[in-house]
Amino acid sequence: MTKPIYLSFVILIIILSGCSGKREINDLAIVMAVGIDKIENPTEGNSEDKGYEVTIEVARPADSRGQTGAPSGGTGDPIWSASSQGETLFEAIRHLASFSTRRVFWAHNYIIVINEDVAREGIKDVIDFFTRNPELRMRTWVAITPNKAKDVISTVTGLEVIPGEALDKLYRYTDISGASPRTELLDVQSAYLSETTQPVIARVRLIERGVSNKKVGQAGAYKQVELEGAGVFKGDKLVGILDRDDSKAAVLFIEKVRSQIVVLSCPKNPEDVLTAEIVHDRFDVTPAYKNGKPSFTVNFKAFVNVVEAGCPFTIEDEEDVRTIEKELERTVKGNIEKLLTKAQKEYKSDFLELGQRFNNKFPSEWKTIKKSWNSTFSDVEFTVNVDAKVKGGVLLYSPTRSGK
Repeated sequence: MTKPIYLSFVILIIILSGCSGKREINDLAIVMAVGIDKIENPTEGNSEDKGYEVTIEVARPADSRGQTGAPSGGTGDPIWSASSQGETLFEAIRHLASFSTRRVFWAHNYIIVINEDVAREGIKDVIDFFTRNPELRMRTWVAITPNKAKDVISTVTGLEVIPGEALDKLYRYTDISGASPRTELLDVQSAYLSETTQPVIARVRLIERGVSNKKVGQAGAYKQVELEGAGVFKGDKLVGILDRDDSKAAVLFIEKVRSQIVVLSCPKNPEDVLTAEIVHDRFDVTPAYKNGKPSFTVNFKAFVNVVEAGCPFTIEDEEDVRTIEKELERTVKGNIEKLLTKAQKEYKSDFLELGQRFNNKFPSEWKTIKKSWNSTFSDVEFTVNVDAKVKGGVLLYSPTRSGK
């Protein structure tokens, strides 16, 4: 090996082994959650209806081991929350640097919470900023809230030390309840840019639920964050809210549902109720195109278990089983049809990915109707078929009756 080549290798080794791009954790403010609100008290140069208040929740590694027993020099608080204002999101976030002693670091952010007042005016700036940010993951959760977003992300729950982690786990386990869609930043951006689909975003709110462990009998002392339905968008603007039943029906269209429950009247005692759990389902939406008009057939086959009976019930009573199946079919079909009516007539927004399904099956025909899909969607015909089968009563095959 010649001397010049040898020297070149030595220089490369020295350069590549350096740490010029290192970031010490002690120099970073690691963001766990971010909230976006409208400006309440505008600073000089901002009008009341323009600008953002951005709040970040930053983990305090030294104090996040628990609520008590903070190490020497610590405050005992697991998080540090800070807010700043600006005419744009980036300006508001840059203002954080004027009082934060650490560099704001986004790579570990769990969730973006947007106040509904901001969402009604439009979230295109939010989508644009956070999808351009190279540090932020596209799998970050997104939620809207009727409360102040800064209050939601700063609420310390009774189970988790870090509020951002609590919000993350709400989303991770929502497939059990099916109460809200599991919306990620990637989903919101994809729907916003889509020619066929409108965004739908999960909704959270603060509720007084939880028992204080500091004062005896002080129930409801701590507010908690609850998943509560979803927000429907048209373009980038919030146009409507789905309640819990509507949201459960919407999740069938856009996600794979792990479990849902339906409360029904007892077959022989309508005043009493029983609870059926959908443990497996086959949900299919089939588009059709005839005489220049699109249509859809929704087929839902649900397999359920009776998990709680407020009246005597046995799986061997075929008459009772069939009565339960019919009521379940009627209830679920009614919820789906109510959701479709809201989407078509009230919100005029295809947030159920129906245009995408039509495009997948009829790409040529889609080219002729895509420009008018917003108006065409309102008049599309739907046929909804629901078939429910009660498969068991969990571990009880006989009625639960007192032996006295």
